[in-house]
Amino acid sequence: MGSINSFISFVIDRKGQIGDLLLQHIELTLLAVAISIIIGVPLGIFIVGRKKISTFVLGLASVMQSIPSIALLGFLIPVFGIGSKPAIVMVVVYSLLPIIKNTFTGLNNIDEAIIEAGEGLGLTKSQILLKVRFPLAMPVIMSGIRISAVTAVGLMTIAAFVGAGGLGYLVFSGIQTLSNNMILAGAIPACILALVLDFVLGKVEEVVLPRGMSEASSTRKRKPNKVLILAKKYRIALIALIVIVIASSIGYNYYNNRNTIVIGSKNFNEQLILGNILGTLIEDNTDYKVKETLNLGGTSVVFNALKAGDVDLYVEYTGTGLVDIMKEKSIGDADKVYDKVQTYFNKEYGIEWLKPLGFNNTYVLAMKKGEASKYNINSISDLAKVSNQLTIGSTMEFLNRVDGYPGLQKIYGLNFKASKGLDSGLRYSALASNETQVADAFSTDGILQKMDLKTLTDDKHFFPPYYAVPIVKQSTLEKFPKIKPLIEKLQGKITDEDMRKMNLKVDNGADPKVVGDAYLRSIKMIK
Repeated sequence: MGSINSFISFVIDRKGQIGDLLLQHIELTLLAVAISIIIGVPLGIFIVGRKKISTFVLGLASVMQSIPSIALLGFLIPVFGIGSKPAIVMVVVYSLLPIIKNTFTGLNNIDEAIIEAGEGLGLTKSQILLKVRFPLAMPVIMSGIRISAVTAVGLMTIAAFVGAGGLGYLVFSGIQTLSNNMILAGAIPACILALVLDFVLGKVEEVVLPRGMSEASSTRKRKPNKVLILAKKYRIALIALIVIVIASSIGYNYYNNRNTIVIGSKNFNEQLILGNILGTLIEDNTDYKVKETLNLGGTSVVFNALKAGDVDLYVEYTGTGLVDIMKEKSIGDADKVYDKVQTYFNKEYGIEWLKPLGFNNTYVLAMKKGEASKYNINSISDLAKVSNQLTIGSTMEFLNRVDGYPGLQKIYGLNFKASKGLDSGLRYSALASNETQVADAFSTDGILQKMDLKTLTDDKHFFPPYYAVPIVKQSTLEKFPKIKPLIEKLQGKITDEDMRKMNLKVDNGADPKVVGDAYLRSIKMIK
């Protein structure tokens, strides 16, 4: 009962956010399904009677659907950037097979006697297709559309991974913060939306089915359904209205985004807080419009989005810029690292590093205190001696970064029994359940305090300084000149302890925006 009450309270507190994300999810899903129908149905019609082409098209659609969704997004991001475009394309790709296949199957399996009767009446092939085959195949075609639509609702949750918004934002955030309430707040509306969409398409199916095929024309008499009668009467107007709504939505978003500052973030709590802090700071102190495209994944995703112009600014870390992006060797001097990344990014990418926010969020390795005590581990060198008996669970980014696991292996001689790549939130769950014994972490993670974990001393000083710094495209600074002096008022304002406290609040279920806004008020940067 307590869990239910907790969930209800969470939904009431976040009802505005949940409502906005639900509307985004509906818009993205409907657009993807509409495009899938526009492509899939004509393509299914085209391949009827063309054996070689139909085999190729259906085979290609099957292969495309077999590609893992995350991998497909990875391929699409360099082409379409971040945001709604790659998410919509991904869902369209996955939705095409049921529509094409059902359209082809429905049209191809009409009783030959009916076709011959149509030919006997003097109908042309086109007339037989449109007036005989297509109406009779409609139940099968609609079945494919309904399957695709319901699948699209679930797939669109992955849109949050590339900053397109939707209910997946809550699901991913819930996983990162170990919040079941947040996961359910995203998953339950998505399930309801899928059921509602299937119900609506069922009603549409009744409207478009030929007379005599629907249940309404069965031997069992029913009262006329006024809604269906009106829908049939004004079906063209309804279709036109849907097209206008979708087109208007796309146009409105495009117009808005042209004159909007887009703030990005990576996919962990600290970045969500900082993204919201920058957004609120700009909105409350200027007349600029701000769009927060948060929770974008690892460094490569958000940095490439910045280079491509899909994001205008985000908070990066000096050590990440030096080692992970520039591929330089680690330097211990914080000022030298800052000067080096500032010069390089300015010259190579037209990106400026503003003034550091104050805190140094370096990487650390963490263990449960009991586990560390069991093996007498205090430093990473101590860990190396017994690493072959332990399993590390870390973010996939850390497993592949030069300033992460590969570099640690080289410097310390680590040789774990196994390594598991996990989401940033799940690595703590794995640690708690003892599925793993070591995890990568950030020194400002609030969950280190929440779980009372031990952080190991980097006794060989492998990790470089990771001071948090807002980075922004020079073209954005020229277009929005008030940004730089405003953001640089935050220079040195956020300490390690400040950041740790904010992270802990979000780990405990608080909204990153609420936490960020409260901090800005505490330092009198907003009213």
